[in-house]
Amino acid sequence: MPRVLVHICSVDDWSEAQRSGELRPESLAGQGFVHLSAPEQVHLPANRLYSGRRDLMLLHVDPAKLSDPVRWEPGVPTDPEAMLFPHLYGPLPVSAVRAATRYEPDEAGRFAPLPSGAPPS
Repeated sequence: MPRVLVHICSVDDWSEAQRSGELRPESLAGQGFVHLSAPEQVHLPANRLYSGRRDLMLLHVDPAKLSDPVRWEPGVPTDPEAMLFPHLYGPLPVSAVRAATRYEPDEAGRFAPLPSGAPPS
């Protein structure tokens, strides 16, 4: 497993998670898991779901600090063939977040891939 996984959320969702101690996005109730990514693939869901948004945070997660299972599963059919994404089957504890950084698109509203394990610059 990579040394760091990432999760995209809004600034408001991150603030609420810091108050409550865990992040429970809508996907946890609706799909049963929290969407995570490896740093080098996070731009794919970012561009698909959040193109142009400037209110996002990227949470850098230490997978060793997660107590619920992480399963690597297929994304959507438009993702590269055989690409798997990490899904956390439980809430994301704030204590597992190493860093939280702003995640902003370029001038055209597109997100770029991140280097493996590195926070955005």
